Amino acid sequence: MVTTIVSTVIVLGVLIFIHELGHFLAARKLGVTVLRFSLGFGPRLVGVRRGETDYCLSLIPLGGYVKMLGEDPEEPVDDPDRARSFSHQSVKKRLAIVLAGPLSNVVLGIVLFTVVFAFYGFPRLNTEIGAVTADSPAARAGLQAKDKVLEINGRPLKAWDELSQTIQREGLKPLEIVAERDGQRLTFQVTPEIREVKNIFGETIQRPVIGITASGSFEVEKVNPFMAVFYSVQQTWTLTKLFFMTVVKLIQRVLPMETLGGPLLIAQMAGQQAQEGLMNFLHFMGLISVNLAVLNLLPIPVLDGGHVFFFLIEAVRRKPLSVRQLEMAQKVGMAVLLALMVFVFYNDIMRLLPTGKGVPAP
Repeated sequence: MVTTIVSTVIVLGVLIFIHELGHFLAARKLGVTVLRFSLGFGPRLVGVRRGETDYCLSLIPLGGYVKMLGEDPEEPVDDPDRARSFSHQSVKKRLAIVLAGPLSNVVLGIVLFTVVFAFYGFPRLNTEIGAVTADSPAARAGLQAKDKVLEINGRPLKAWDELSQTIQREGLKPLEIVAERDGQRLTFQVTPEIREVKNIFGETIQRPVIGITASGSFEVEKVNPFMAVFYSVQQTWTLTKLFFMTVVKLIQRVLPMETLGGPLLIAQMAGQQAQEGLMNFLHFMGLISVNLAVLNLLPIPVLDGGHVFFFLIEAVRRKPLSVRQLEMAQKVGMAVLLALMVFVFYNDIMRLLPTGKGVPAP
């Protein structure tokens, strides 16, 4: 329990701090006055004032915020202070300040992945076969479970992803597969077939397959710091696309809403990863950081993505939306966000019950 609480505080605290720090630093860099830098929402608990900024902790620890001078379009701003007011900045500057938060979480993810890969290594799902489907091209060619695929058409393979991508790229062309079995190199001639399979979102698709599945065995590749950075950027990009696609599939109802998770699920997983070791914990924090960046970029009013959406409309119209329009949008966005929070808390609680069947989204 103590491990779960401490690890949750670290994960949420660091991610929220980095996110708000991005907004804060961008605002200060662009000459906008920051009135408050708060970790948490609601009533102020403790804090310290430095210059014009109040740095504080607030009661509800489910987020944070940076309050800038003139952030509310109806807030009166004296003429001498207009140059330091958020609402009196150009659209380009306001976009930069808003996007700095999610971008900071992306950078944090890259940094954390780089640390993990540099000190631990880059884990790869290797090419060992876990099972061979009966009456499949692989079975007819003589491939067996525990065989380790070394080459396809003369191309050496290191990871299962490379194997899968090679089969899809070659389509229905015959494949010369070299595999290792009991220390011996064996060659098999396999011609893929088009079959229906499930993708990671559970959708039925058709693609060329040979009828093998991975054993789930991983190998860790030791990499130098430069390759660690490369792999971390690559993984961050892959995760970003995956998280965005997950949102799309949720909207399309391909994925059930029950797959969503909230703070309680994060706490549960943070505790589990902390018990597995520091590298697992840092990798998990990186995943959540990238996830937080994606969620904040959704075009929902009150989120960063909602502000970006309004600023882009303003850039096209060459004038801002009216205060009434913004207020209505903010109310709708807040209602959506509160409903979503209630729903994910419900999912989290149901998972904790003995009969809970919820599964966290990717």
